Amino acid sequence: MHMHKNVHSAFIAAELEREIVNQVLPAGSKLDENALAKRFGVSRTPVREALHVVVSRSLAQRVPYRGVIVSEQSSERIGEMFEAMGEIEALCGRLAAERMTVSERAAFETLHLKMQRMAEQRDFQSYDLANTDFHGMIFDGTHNGEVVEIAQALRLKLAPFRSSQFRMTERIARSCAEHDTIVTAILDRNARDAEKALRRHLQSAARAVLDRRN
Repeated sequence: MHMHKNVHSAFIAAELEREIVNQVLPAGSKLDENALAKRFGVSRTPVREALHVVVSRSLAQRVPYRGVIVSEQSSERIGEMFEAMGEIEALCGRLAAERMTVSERAAFETLHLKMQRMAEQRDFQSYDLANTDFHGMIFDGTHNGEVVEIAQALRLKLAPFRSSQFRMTERIARSCAEHDTIVTAILDRNARDAEKALRRHLQSAARAVLDRRN
């Protein structure tokens, strides 16, 4: 079966990210284009594209004369990314509470109710995917393209660290309860509460990720 090269590069990037985050590929490892092409049974083009993605998410860096090397994923750095994301999401929550249109609010509430059902059914994979949409709706609700761009870029950087946190039932239950507070504040047009709830939500996600690493 022939796959489009972009599908290959996305798959390879996701696989490498998972291995870096789970420390299967430790800091200092070289990500060799030829070896990876052989491993995944593809040409070097999709491997090069995948490495570009991995580097753009700060999981690896290009070192002169050495190639692409896996970066140190220190807990401090992950904490900093979550702190930055918390502040950006708090800003988005505040603006979305004030600016979301009636139809945006309705779609947001509908998605939240769907996610509650996913949580009850322990459908982790669907919840994880819907969670990206949930936060995306808050970003879009700011009606500020620059803010959306910053939020999406940071969220992509954090994605490899976050997806594994929803495998635990208690984390999903907590996430759902935190979402409830966020949705209530945004639907009530309570900007201050929305801001606080989102900051707290990201701090709680950071704890879930960092506890697992220690």
